[in-house]
Amino acid sequence: MFAAVRSVSFRPLARTLVTTPRVFAGHKPPSLIGEGAKPGEVPTDENHSTGLERLELLGKMEGIDVFDMNPLEMTRMGTLQDPIKIYSLAPERHVGCTGYPADSHDTIWLTVNQHLKNHRCPECGCVYTLDFHGDPHAHEHH
Repeated sequence: MFAAVRSVSFRPLARTLVTTPRVFAGHKPPSLIGEGAKPGEVPTDENHSTGLERLELLGKMEGIDVFDMNPLEMTRMGTLQDPIKIYSLAPERHVGCTGYPADSHDTIWLTVNQHLKNHRCPECGCVYTLDFHGDPHAHEHH
């Protein structure tokens, strides 16, 4: 019949404040989402482009080829002792071998990756290796 009475002490709640300095000084990377055109205006490429298209456009405005689509400079034949290094930010890259000297055979596509140290063209024997400069812990999920 008699309920146990708990003694409840009322105390004001303490609020913990955590402040972190906001870093607004300096330059932040440009947004990959365009701001859009103002009402009544025709949008330009800079206004409405997004994602990779905007990245490429911003790179061209800065004079940078963000996709680096230039062909490799083949000044020699790659050997096992001195392979042709393929610069890559990804753990895998596709290379089209046309032989040495250039255009000695039809294009043979090779997948150069980190699983093998060297990759050899089956037509001419030129050897390629991946020169990986990316983040090894970025799991490249697509």
